[in-house]
Amino acid sequence: MIAVQDWIAQSGIATKVIMQVHDELVLEVPENELPEVRKRLPELMCSVAQLKVPLVAEVGVGNNWEEAH
Repeated sequence: MIAVQDWIAQSGIATKVIMQVHDELVLEVPENELPEVRKRLPELMCSVAQLKVPLVAEVGVGNNWEEAH
């Protein structure tokens, strides 16, 4: 989450982290930034630790949290 927030702040995009729920992040993403965020978010989330098992991060998109699942 810290890596994601740092990336958002440094890149100057309008995307905002709205909340964290357990192991999920909920973001508000403008339509024009969606392709970049969908690509970069899993890269950031999966690279925060080196484990013996892979970390997996998926991105769901919707008008609300339920739709994004």
